Amino acid sequence: MTDATPDALRPLPPSPPLWECRGLRHVPPGASAPLFDGLDLRILPGTTLLRGGDGRGKTTLLRLIAGELRPQAGTAAAGAGTVFWKDPRRLVADRPAGEGEGADLPGEQQTPAAWWDAQAPRWPRWSGPALAAHVAGFGLGEHAGKRMEQLSTGTRRKVLLAAGFASGAQVLLVDEPVAALDRASVDYLREVLMGVSAEAAAVGPGHGQAVVVAHYDTLGGVPWGQVVELGD
Repeated sequence: MTDATPDALRPLPPSPPLWECRGLRHVPPGASAPLFDGLDLRILPGTTLLRGGDGRGKTTLLRLIAGELRPQAGTAAAGAGTVFWKDPRRLVADRPAGEGEGADLPGEQQTPAAWWDAQAPRWPRWSGPALAAHVAGFGLGEHAGKRMEQLSTGTRRKVLLAAGFASGAQVLLVDEPVAALDRASVDYLREVLMGVSAEAAAVGPGHGQAVVVAHYDTLGGVPWGQVVELGD
């Protein structure tokens, strides 16, 4: 029998994960117990919250997704998409000379504008208009020409956030996004995350950006696509 169901009414195939792990186990050096043991996780387009308290493995899981760490047991597989990961903990004013260069972080004598210009050719889907919008949204316009050494911790983090959301990377990893941020920037970040969730719902399975956020609470009001509870 011929299937006469209109294409618009056919069920869409499952979204292919942009990153997936099965049976993941990780024990930090010197620890007596694993952070994860038997963890199964699929990262799909939209927003994912890794929620947990201090020491529960949020940053470690981001580093596993980024490929900086390898699972000690279980399997982890990344899709074909690009991943944007800049560890904000390595972006500190008193870091030793050269530290962070391998992670492609802005240098202390570099300006945000110069670093953004250097990032643009590294990301095939980089968007200049998106960067301009995020620079305005995060209130970075007056800081774009200053040296990184002149910027506060919160402003440094916003430099990375603006680049991440402008990069067009299929997977964007964000660690403790509101640390040291002003209230207006927190509100703007919440709006951006809501937009990512809405876009993923609108364009259908397998399309759109995945933003994975590690934080201790739900950033009230964000309609997370999934919440991974790592414990308080």
